[in-house]
Amino acid sequence: MTLVRTPSQTVGPFYSIGLSRRSLTELDSAGIELRGTLYDGAGEPIRDGMIELWDAAGGRWGRCGTEDEGRFAFRVPKVRQLEVFVFARGLLRHQWTRVYLGGEGGPVVAALSPADRETLVAVDEGGALRFDIHMQGDRATVFFAH
Repeated sequence: MTLVRTPSQTVGPFYSIGLSRRSLTELDSAGIELRGTLYDGAGEPIRDGMIELWDAAGGRWGRCGTEDEGRFAFRVPKVRQLEVFVFARGLLRHQWTRVYLGGEGGPVVAALSPADRETLVAVDEGGALRFDIHMQGDRATVFFAH
């Protein structure tokens, strides 16, 4: 008997209807708003993606499907960093990055070029933080191997 390996397959775009049916965007009700847009390599919004956040220090996580304009939003604790997992059409594996919520980000970020550093640090927009994710292209977000 010969066993045939099953190849990895994309299963989307079903994130918003399959995994984001109920709101899981509030990690901390007293926290700060973190919002952004998920972009593809051509700079177009990805409308059928999903973003997951993990607060390792507090053991909290959240999930948000992207809207038609590729937007996502969370209410997050005021912590130094959050782990970010990106799921989108065409990906055989999710992508992992971080968002630093204030300041330079520590040794991981300090080791990057200024342009790469910018892709990991949320920008204060007067009471809310903005963190856009670019999957590819000139402004590609730094992703970590996993």
